[in-house]
Amino acid sequence: MEKSTIINELEKNIKLCTKCRLCKTAKNPVPGEGYINSKIVFIGEAPGKVEDDTGRPFVGRAGKLLEELLKGINLKREMVWIGNIIKHRPPENRDPLPDEISACEPYLTMQLKAINPILIVTLGRFSLNYFYPEGKITRDRGTLIRVGKYNVYPVYHPAAALRNAQMAETLRKDFMNIPSILEKAENTKYEEADIPIHDGQLGLGL
Repeated sequence: MEKSTIINELEKNIKLCTKCRLCKTAKNPVPGEGYINSKIVFIGEAPGKVEDDTGRPFVGRAGKLLEELLKGINLKREMVWIGNIIKHRPPENRDPLPDEISACEPYLTMQLKAINPILIVTLGRFSLNYFYPEGKITRDRGTLIRVGKYNVYPVYHPAAALRNAQMAETLRKDFMNIPSILEKAENTKYEEADIPIHDGQLGLGL
């Protein structure tokens, strides 16, 4: 099956999904969007209010900052794929619950399997811990981590950077390193994963 067909079918399924409580309170599902042949994907936590209103990821204030950061490394959002680990907005932007993350897991798993990116940039601690449960965002941000077959590069979430000037400065610095990190990921040959995927993590066998 063609990559575009898989992504489109997943989007249809996400829009009809009732696997967790969030579908009852959210206005719109937010499947993710962008260039499905991109070498880089950006994965955040969950949709916010503007994303819930529009059905698109990272279109609020944090999204504007993300676009500015992308511009700084000569990328536009149409040139990358952007999504979240959760496809519906949690009420009042609360943290996603474990069963909600588990319910959405097959969708992101299959999206990543179809896109097959060289580099996954995780935005914030929830996204980092989705791939690497032992990870700590303050310790691991700005570091290339091999998880299973994926190259993961954790950075602070743009929303956190909007609230904290020091985080914003660090996020900009880490973002500027993305081109060299991507090059490193492309040119590094792995005999085996540095960090094996744990049982139950990315449960469709990626």
